[in-house]
Amino acid sequence: MIMNADYMIFNILALAMSGVGWIISNKLKSKFQHYSQVGLRSNASGKEIAENMLKYYGIHDVRVLESQGFLSDHYNPLDKTVNLSSDVYHGRSVASAAVASHECGHAVQHDTAYAMLQLRSKIVPVVKVASMAQQFLLMLAFMLANTFPSLLLITIIAFMITTIFSLITLPVEFDASRRALVWLDSTGSTQGAEHEGAKDALKWAAMTYVVAALSSLVMLIFLILRYTTGNRD
Repeated sequence: MIMNADYMIFNILALAMSGVGWIISNKLKSKFQHYSQVGLRSNASGKEIAENMLKYYGIHDVRVLESQGFLSDHYNPLDKTVNLSSDVYHGRSVASAAVASHECGHAVQHDTAYAMLQLRSKIVPVVKVASMAQQFLLMLAFMLANTFPSLLLITIIAFMITTIFSLITLPVEFDASRRALVWLDSTGSTQGAEHEGAKDALKWAAMTYVVAALSSLVMLIFLILRYTTGNRD
């Protein structure tokens, strides 16, 4: 019964953190929609912004492609492509410039062998396995706590792996935004209010990663506390 209560508490915590994540995600969407209406003086599209930034840093082996889905923008280090959603790819707004340059920031990280990006890439296969297994392990750990107490420890290890990944992601994302803003400012691609808007949009994008990392950390701490107190009982 105690473990059932713990499982309920865990789900309540998870629901609460999901609520915070939903609020931040909606705020990001709102910011993106707002800055999508703010045009650039240069009238450059997201595709052009990306190509210009890559050219500026002497990166000629990365392609800029159009992808489907809202805010589905990402850099793929495996095939060296900057994938921009249609709104960003064709858009000529502050939002498009911010997102396109941020993704190119990841391309620059890759080109310069940025340590945290390399570390994150190396642990991706392990993280995928841990992520797929952790919810199943969690349920079993609480259901079979008295029979197989070691299951909770295995679950903690799985959560620890995904939490470490979330924490490593933070400097990667913040650094990509820093590189993007430096380039936008130094080249005059965004000026004055445009640049402040790009900075604001990227700040809220970064907040989604902060919330994800905090959520994962809270869940991990709860499991560790439950394991240590359970062993003392």
